[in-house]
Amino acid sequence: MSSLRVTQADVARHAGVSRTAASFVLSGREGVRIPVGTRQRILDAARELGYRPNRTAQSLRTRKTQTIALIFDTVGDGHYAGEMIRGALETALERDHLLYIAETANDPALEEKLLQEMVDRQVDGVILAAMSTRTARLSEHMRRIPTVLLNCLDASGESVCVVPDEEAAGRQAARLLLDAGHRDGVHVVGGHPATGGAHEGLSVGELRMSGIEAAMAAAGTRLAGTVECDWSAPEHGYRATRSLLESARLPTAVVCCNDRLAIGAYQALRESRLRIPDDISLVSFGDSGLPSWLRPPVTSVDTPHHELGAKAVSLLLADEPAPAIHRLPMAVNPRGSITACAPDPREAVPASTEPGAIRSAQPRPLRRAGAHGGGHG
Repeated sequence: MSSLRVTQADVARHAGVSRTAASFVLSGREGVRIPVGTRQRILDAARELGYRPNRTAQSLRTRKTQTIALIFDTVGDGHYAGEMIRGALETALERDHLLYIAETANDPALEEKLLQEMVDRQVDGVILAAMSTRTARLSEHMRRIPTVLLNCLDASGESVCVVPDEEAAGRQAARLLLDAGHRDGVHVVGGHPATGGAHEGLSVGELRMSGIEAAMAAAGTRLAGTVECDWSAPEHGYRATRSLLESARLPTAVVCCNDRLAIGAYQALRESRLRIPDDISLVSFGDSGLPSWLRPPVTSVDTPHHELGAKAVSLLLADEPAPAIHRLPMAVNPRGSITACAPDPREAVPASTEPGAIRSAQPRPLRRAGAHGGGHG
């Protein structure tokens, strides 16, 4: 097979038309009158010869290369990055654009070098992406080209940003437990988190906790407690849950601030012979896929990584979008880790002698005898 590229001149000869006519039709130039029959012959010839437009030549005329740079701080091999990239790729292809993908390994100098390399290749715009929601500071160089921040916020407020709605997700997680009757014994594992070095960064913890606390306050109650810990591995969730179970009063429900912590919490609860959800209900964030394999599967508030990537590309290719923060909703995936509280007959309030008065018992979770673990009730 010949390695020579089929040109517009080849198409013109094959169709028996002038090179100018072929150029007008194949470049999609408007306002030029070409007979319908001639136009069709040119298109048929292009298809038969396998003609592909010369993007480099087109870019000289249109000053558009139909390319986008997606620069991550870290990618790794995780589910989250793959979904974000897939969403961006699919949307870029739908808009007839190619995506260049690079990783900075959290190195500011490398980020600037990669950005310059992308600009030298005349990309039409840049998406600066973070795997953990955080605040970014854009260089003056980056502000001179179309840029969208993905899963991060611009410290100056001057850029288009696409982030998950973490505060609303916190409210959703708390409402799942409130709707099941858990009011006075809800604890959080993870917290704000305790250090800025935690995997999701300080911003996510602040937002999720703000949402959880707001939902509890709206229901006329508050969290029973929070165990602050690093979010980066199941072992931290395990240790935090163990310390929670050593408290004077066992929780009725636990909110884990991400799925890694939930995996550790499951192990700690099982070692203490506590059943999920019969003894303690549990809800998590992220829906990475792994907790759905636990038994019972974890109810989780899903981060829409695919939708985040797709939205970033759509905004980048929009006609001059105004600087704004676009918060995408996080959907709930209900599974089997939450159950309703049952009234405890020992806490039932005697019926009032006044006509029409109704009093209800305080709800509490069903527990097995001897399942408190460590001797704490």
